[in-house]
Amino acid sequence: MDTLALRPATNADIEFCFDLHRSSFYQYVTEIWGWDERNRRAIHSRDFKLGRVQIVTANGVDVGRLDVDYGDEEIFLLLIELLPNHRGQGLGSRLIRTVLDRAAAEGKPLVLNVLEVNRRAYELYRRLGFTEDRRFVEGPAVKVRMVAGQPE
Repeated sequence: MDTLALRPATNADIEFCFDLHRSSFYQYVTEIWGWDERNRRAIHSRDFKLGRVQIVTANGVDVGRLDVDYGDEEIFLLLIELLPNHRGQGLGSRLIRTVLDRAAAEGKPLVLNVLEVNRRAYELYRRLGFTEDRRFVEGPAVKVRMVAGQPE
């Protein structure tokens, strides 16, 4: 089993995280909005928050990122991304369970939004006990707000 760890992201991680995002979301972004490299880089730069973004390491090697907003009322899972060769091995589930444990310890709900077209992520969240709170339209995208409950 891989040894997972988190470390704070630094400015040196910005390009790694952009490449990771492209490998994770290119298909969905292209389907909904169309992939515009300049626009995606601008959005990435705007949303990349040092102090909040964490780099996921497996056996000491950078393999992903986790972006969680630990708010006063709720914990919001903004983004979890893994390199393609580390997907489907249970690493994402392990990371999410860690955040679920913290949410339970703090007595706060864990919430997230997932693109409706991202069925693989949606099914993962359902298996981990998230339920649909509501669906909403943001531009041409349909997103699903999910809230953690009891695992199935």
